Order: sequence, then structure tokens, then C-alpha cells
Amino acid sequence: MSELRTVGKRVPRVDARAKVTGTAVFAADFSLPGTLHGRIVRSTEPHARLVVIDTRRAAALPGVRAVITAADIPDVRYGGALKDETVFANDRVRYVGQPIAALAATSQAAAEAAAAAIEVRYEPLPAVFDVEAAMAPGAPLLHPDWETYTAIPLLKREGNVCNRARIVAGDVERGFEEADRIFEHRYTTAMVHQGYTEARAALASWDGSGQLTVWSNTQLPFEVQNTLAEILQVPPGKIRVVVTAIGGGFGGKLRVGVEHFAALLAKKAGRPVKILTTTEEELVASYPRQSTVIDLRTGVTKDGRIVAKQGRIVFDTGAFAGSGPGVASVATLVLAGPYRIPNLLIEGLAIYTNKTNCGSYRAPSGPQASFAVESQMDEIADALGLDPLELRLRNIVRDGDEGPTGQVLSSVGLEECLERAAAAIGWGERRPAPGRGKGIACGWWTTTGGSSGVYVKLNADGSVALSTGAAEIGSAALTGAAQILAEELGIDVADITLVSADTFATPFDFGAQGSRTAFAVGNACRIAAAEVRRQLFALASRELGVSEDRLALGERHVSGGGERIALADLARIANQTGGGIIAHGTFIAPPTPYDEKRVEAHVYPAFHSPSFHAHAVDLSVDPETGDVEIHRYVVAQDVGRAINPTYIEGQIEGGVAQGLGQALSEEIVYRDGRVLNPNLTDYKMPTAVDVPRVESILVEHPSVVGPYGAKGVGEPPNIEPPAAVANAIAAATGVRIRSLPITAEKIVTREASACR
Repeated sequence: MSELRTVGKRVPRVDARAKVTGTAVFAADFSLPGTLHGRIVRSTEPHARLVVIDTRRAAALPGVRAVITAADIPDVRYGGALKDETVFANDRVRYVGQPIAALAATSQAAAEAAAAAIEVRYEPLPAVFDVEAAMAPGAPLLHPDWETYTAIPLLKREGNVCNRARIVAGDVERGFEEADRIFEHRYTTAMVHQGYTEARAALASWDGSGQLTVWSNTQLPFEVQNTLAEILQVPPGKIRVVVTAIGGGFGGKLRVGVEHFAALLAKKAGRPVKILTTTEEELVASYPRQSTVIDLRTGVTKDGRIVAKQGRIVFDTGAFAGSGPGVASVATLVLAGPYRIPNLLIEGLAIYTNKTNCGSYRAPSGPQASFAVESQMDEIADALGLDPLELRLRNIVRDGDEGPTGQVLSSVGLEECLERAAAAIGWGERRPAPGRGKGIACGWWTTTGGSSGVYVKLNADGSVALSTGAAEIGSAALTGAAQILAEELGIDVADITLVSADTFATPFDFGAQGSRTAFAVGNACRIAAAEVRRQLFALASRELGVSEDRLALGERHVSGGGERIALADLARIANQTGGGIIAHGTFIAPPTPYDEKRVEAHVYPAFHSPSFHAHAVDLSVDPETGDVEIHRYVVAQDVGRAINPTYIEGQIEGGVAQGLGQALSEEIVYRDGRVLNPNLTDYKMPTAVDVPRVESILVEHPSVVGPYGAKGVGEPPNIEPPAAVANAIAAATGVRIRSLPITAEKIVTREASACR
């Protein structure tokens, strides 16, 4: 594809100027005349009956314009695969931080005073804070009436289990009989926050006709529109959701966050209401990544061939299901690993506990499952006396192999990724010096499906307007889509004006999630561009007297037969004679065939257009302090086709930074149902000085479905860092730590124990 003029090039991003000049308007910045300040009053108990909620004193305070509780709104349960959540607690609270009331006032100070004036009395109930305790017979039920909740039929629920997904392939017991060695290990991971710069924010306003408009930093405007319609009991057509600039999302802004509170308060107050969460609210009551407990039992032959694997990954999904049923399903595919294993029994469970409602976070389930799988691969290799890289190369999937659920794999670049990542850090010397070690980890991930629609219109000056329902969340994915459209129409990216993520002005999009935006919107652009070309060529043929099959498009002109006509002239003619040149393109990824007999209660049974990747790290561990210093970090990622290498590298660097945080320091710490570190001093995200230079190797094994062969790229870099770092630390110290985060304290403690 060397002849391509835009795709594959490092062109500037379409939103760059607005962001670097400070003219981009974020939800935290947005306001309207007369806007009130909204505030949410939250539970201070992890599990209790609500005895009294007295709002009278708060409502009477100066500046207060609205106070609402569950008694003031429709009694509606909402959610994704499982509808188990209400806007406010109405009979009991299920976690510290659960909304009990909301209010709006003329100033932030008035709102805070009113919140403090609301009286709440509780009657404590037995609580569960541990997934194994929650699954035990006789455990307190968070949802005693769980059987009455609406859920998609395939979910397997019982008590505090809101889904149990399974993959069953071959005969796992027979596989273990064939094994020469069987390895059993338990791994655990902590709850972590997405760490976006801008907290969740929304401003809501109703007009005189009863139409609601919400300006929000959501990643999924159409889902928020539908959820609001469900909560407010109004038609979706009466609700407009407009996405502002977004200060990061990473999956934490997929679901309704504060939009519903702003809308309900605005309706009661008769004025616009804005709500912006605090850092404490984010760490106590948002949608973080679930903590997990993972058990793996793997059977191998003497020469390192994996013949059987039994695994269970248990997610603490918090007080409500949230993304749990789906995340537990996806996890089973990651827990199987990118390996050829004939006999599998893999389970993923989502469990209710009295903690905040967990959700999605960049590659949901990927880092947790990968940490277990890839840590155990190194443990197996060391026990068998094999090189960890060699063990992986003996077992990885290649073109034509089946995935764990029977999908046939193609365009598999995993071997190249492993070999190039390992070579980049000099893998031959795995332990080059005392206290220094190298680690490697590999994996696979999906490109999420769902529908994407675009409108493409030729403007009067010959430029092009692209309208998409997808939101730009900072990944430059819409720049990639614009590059694809520019390639198809023979124009420059600078010739394209972008309108995005407005439920009244743009076509439907499944949302900025799952590494899908450039992939799906880009394909929709190709479809729309084909229709634009058809219209242009038909018109140009008449104007130039040249047959359509002799025409070409490029440099803002249609040319052929020695003649050419400017796009601006064609736009003028089309506007005068036929209503202009406009096209609609819709792309829905084709389903990926799989063996339905291999899955049970599975929400996501196959990885679409999967990507493959390997991470390699060279680090040192201070034997006295346990501090980890990373010398080199290399990522080799099969991107299918690099639409814009600069922004893929940016996604890799950002993903690694988040992954290193989960690996080494980040944890939302709970004690008796209360978060102990709800601030950015005690919640230890890595800063710019903590993150090493990340070296990116872009491997290209083109996808059959993706535009120009592209695969999803945004989520994978987040998956392998915990495992790669854990393996390097084990190589450096001789100590295997099976729980995240791997803090300096854990390293020193384990090393001291090993010496005794």
C-alpha cells in the first residue's frame, strides 16, 4: 500500500488546535446562564436499612432550589445486561457512597451546606466485602429479590452471583491424565481507578416544550440517551445528549454517571443544573476496575506442551452488576490465553459485594486475567527448565488455529511480536546482573463490534463535512477515521470538518469503547465515500462529457479525458440542481463464527478481528528498599495496519503507563466497606517522572475486516504490563509475587521470608 497518500501517515490530529490553544470546551468548563450547582448526598454505611431521610432543613436554606430523593422520582431499575440499580437508594443502602439524595443551589457553598443539613438515619445490616464470603452458603444477600430483576435470558445467576460464564472444550480431566506435570496457583488483583484527568460532569436543561438537553463527557451518548429515557420515563426523542470535549475516559465514562441527577434536579428546579464529581467521589463511588481472585490449574507435558487448563476468575463487581456479567465473560477468553490448548474448563464469575459499583476500564478483564496466565507461564517454564520465550513459542496460536471457543484465527502476528519484543531487550541474558531481570508477556484482544453510521457531505467550497455519533475521547481515533475518508476521496485531512457525538445531529454509533472507533467509523467512511464518488462521477460525467469509468478523484478535482472540474464547482451545481452531494454510510462488523456448544452464559463468546501483542521489560530491584527501576520497556503490537503511527504509539505509551500503575502501586484500599485512600496523595498513580520511555514496534498482519487491514489498538497496551513486570521482578529477585500491586513492601517482605 505504498501508494497511499494519507492512510499510514503521521498527519496532525483534527482536534489538536482546539486542545493546545485551550479553546476546546470540556464538560467541567461548560455552563449556561442561570446554572445551578448540583450536589449528591451519599451513604456513609456499607449496608443498612434507611430509617429516616429528612430533607426539610436543607430545602429551607438560602439558595437551595431543589432537593430530591427516591420518593420524588419514578421507581425504575436500570442497567445493562442486568437491571438491578436505582437512581437513589430507596429502602436500603448497599455501599458507602451510594446516592441517597441530590440537591441544587445557587452556589457551591450553598449546595455543600444543604448537603450537610440532610439528616439520614440507618439500621445496620450484615455486609460482605469479600467475593468468597459472598459466595459462601448462608451469606447475606445484597439483593434478596434478585430473581425479580430483568436480565438477558442467558445469564446464570444465583444469590450474590450475577453471572457465571463458562468455556468448555475437549475433556479437561482426560487432559490432566495426559499431563506429566500439573501446576496450580492462585493470583489476586486489586480494584483500580481509570485515572482520567477530568471527573464525570454533566449539565442538564429542559426547554418549554419538555425537551431535555444534556451536555456531558460521556463516551456513549446514545446509551446515555436511552438510559435517561428509561429513568425519566420519557421518549428518547425528547432527550438530546451532546458530548463536549472529554478529559479522558478509559471506560469509566461508558455508563450514565451524573447525567440523570442533573436532569432530575433541572426538571424540579426549572433551571439548568450542573454536577461535577470530586476526586473523593471518583475513588469512592465511580466505576473502577474490579478486583479479582484467580485460580489456575494447568497440565503440561515434559517438553512444555499445554494439554489442559482449568481456571476460574472471580470478579468483585460491587453492589450492582454494572459491566460485571460481560467482563466475566470476556475474561474467560483471556484466561485461556493465546495458546493452543485442547482441553479447557474456564469460568468467569461476577459477584455482588458491599463496595462501589464496578464497571469497565480499558481492556476490561484483560490485565487481571493476563497477569495470572502469563505469570504462570513463567512459573511453568522455570519448573521445567525451559526458557519462558520458548515455552510460549511452542504453544501460541498461529494462522488457521482455533481460539478457545472454536473461532478460526487468521492474520495472527503473535510469533513476530514475541520474537521482536524479546530481541529488543536482549532476551538472551534474562538475568544479566544481581537484582536485575527481564520479563515478557503476550496476549490477544478483541475489536468490539456494534454499528457505526456517518454522514458525509460535500461543502460548497469543495471541503467535506463528516458527521459521526462517535465521541473523541483523546485517542485520535476520529483522526484515523478522517484519514480513511480523506484517502477514499483524494483530499487532505485538513479539508475535513468533523461533527461528532450529538444524538440529534449525528447518526447512531455504538460508542467510543472496545478499540472500535477508528475501525468501525473508518469502515463506515469507506462505505459513504463510495456513494459520494458515485454521485460525483455521475455529475462530472455530464459536465465534462467523459464516461464515468474514465474519471478519477484527487486534489479536490474530478479528472478524466484531459479535462477536470473542481469539487467546489460540482458542489455548487449539485446544490442548485439536486439538493447537494451527501451520503450515509453504516458499518456493522460481521459476526465471528464460533462453536456454541463450548460456551455457557457467555455474553461475548468470540474475539472479533483480534489483535496480538507482546511486552518485554528489563528492570532492576533494589534489594534493601524493594524499589523497581525500569531500564527498557518494549511493546510489539500487531495493529493490522497502522492508520496513523504517531497516535498508535501514543496509545501504546498511555496504556503502558496505566498498566504500570496497576502493576506497581495503584489500589483502592477498602477496610470494612470504606475506602481508606480517596485522594490522589494516597492513591498512587504513576506520574510523568515514574514512567519509562516506551519503545513501540508496530507489527502489521492485516485484518480481513478492518479498513485497510486495521485492527483495534487502544486497549491492548494496557493488558500485559502487570504480567511482564511481575515476571521481570521474579527473574531479578527469585521471588514470585502473585498479587497486584507488586509494591516495594511486598517485594522486601517476600525476599526477607525467602532468606529465612
